[in-house]
Amino acid sequence: MKIAVARYPVGSPARFEDFAARQAEVLGQAAAAGARIAVLPEYLSLELAATLGQPIFSDLQASLAAIQQYRQRWLSLFGGLAAELDMHVVAGSFLLDTGNARFRNRCDWLTPQGQHLWQDKLQLTGFEKATGVIDPGDALKVFEVDGVRVAVAICYDSEFPLPVRRQYEAGARLLVVPSCTDTAAGATRVRIGCLARALENRMFVAQAVTAGLAEWSPALDVNTGEAAIYAPMDVGFPADGVMAQTIEGQLWAYADLDFAAFEASRRRAQVANDRDWAGQLQPALAHAVLSPAD
Repeated sequence: MKIAVARYPVGSPARFEDFAARQAEVLGQAAAAGARIAVLPEYLSLELAATLGQPIFSDLQASLAAIQQYRQRWLSLFGGLAAELDMHVVAGSFLLDTGNARFRNRCDWLTPQGQHLWQDKLQLTGFEKATGVIDPGDALKVFEVDGVRVAVAICYDSEFPLPVRRQYEAGARLLVVPSCTDTAAGATRVRIGCLARALENRMFVAQAVTAGLAEWSPALDVNTGEAAIYAPMDVGFPADGVMAQTIEGQLWAYADLDFAAFEASRRRAQVANDRDWAGQLQPALAHAVLSPAD
């Protein structure tokens, strides 16, 4: 199974039709390269605020409220492209109004068979908390696509080991991470989180990112990082865990994921963090004690 992850330059479409045409173009490139799954970045929906004029797009809360008018067109667009291109489309994230002007950061996964799967962001960043209107999700999910169990961790969620471990224990062998970071430190945190989740669970992790400057937007103003696909740092995989990564302005990074070979490789692994996980849960290790010097 080939997967594509985007380093997506944020634009400023004048109309929804312009946004839709661009998505068709970029996803068409991934499909032409043979991708079965294409991953777009977190906060992609906020690009639509640019279509609504300066008083809206310069105000984050106004933007969140106004882009709701595009929700059904968003789902129809990416659902249609998934079917047309015969490809799973992970449509970044949409800030969805859940009632009373409260929003959740939702990743939509559209399948070629017409299914709509979704995962809400569970851990909120300081920026999201400061808005006062974004709420965390309350459900942790695993999906089965093309006979493989997959899961989503939106950006900051990838930095928390326990929920991802639960997804692994439910059978997930691919973790998809739509992300958006504005500093090198933020990009590094998510990258390290992705590498750690790949190592400790022995799973593939695929991260998409936003790129470039969008000074018109209070949320997408600066974007930093590279899209990448990660694997455990072990026999049969790159020593640094990076299977593929965007470089020099590339839009997509691609990797072929052989899940059967991946499972078989467990037998010759140098380390077995996934199988040794329970060792850290011994009752004697539940608390650390201050030990006096001899």
